[in-house]
Amino acid sequence: MPEKVTIPISTLDYTCHFVRPIIAIWMDRAVLVQAMFDALLKWNIDVNDVDPIITGKPSEQGIKIKLPEKRVTFFFGPSSCKFTRDGVDWATAEETIEILQTCLTTLFEVSKAEMSNQTIALHLHLQPSTKTFVDLLRPFLSSELVGVRDTKLKTGASIVVWEDGKVTFDGSAALANGVYIKYERQFDKTATFEMMAKELHSGEQVLFRLLDVEADF
Repeated sequence: MPEKVTIPISTLDYTCHFVRPIIAIWMDRAVLVQAMFDALLKWNIDVNDVDPIITGKPSEQGIKIKLPEKRVTFFFGPSSCKFTRDGVDWATAEETIEILQTCLTTLFEVSKAEMSNQTIALHLHLQPSTKTFVDLLRPFLSSELVGVRDTKLKTGASIVVWEDGKVTFDGSAALANGVYIKYERQFDKTATFEMMAKELHSGEQVLFRLLDVEADF
């Protein structure tokens, strides 16, 4: 039977790059920030949740907005934007899509930026109930490489990269006896959030089957 696991840590990342940099986002952003603030009032944004980033390279500067109640962070700069939500699960997927859609719609309408591509990644830290994390990872590690040393295996990782995505199996750095999974997919600008969510959900199910685990809610 599949090993029962809990998922104490889960994060969704979404990144979008622009066709060309919009310098006004970097230099003259008051109108955009106000529009973004107004659009997010539904989720109890406060003025203290808006943080100008003025250090680093120009591409790293911009505005970071937080929605603490929803564990959401949205950053936008002159050439890209990034949305992050912690504590995600499929029960709140519709709400996550609504917040992300609100952020992007406001950003594109006010700044006139044009999307180039999209990348979405799901980060999961799994806590097994009876097995060790090494037990779960061992089938994905090269037996030849593991056998180089005749001592106890402490950890290991497996990474596969495709043209449009990436999967990582590793030991969790944030969770004792935990397995870390990262499932990343790249999409063109025509992909909807519903399409991306469906792909992530399907990918998660496949990866759980490969690990022979089952979420214990």
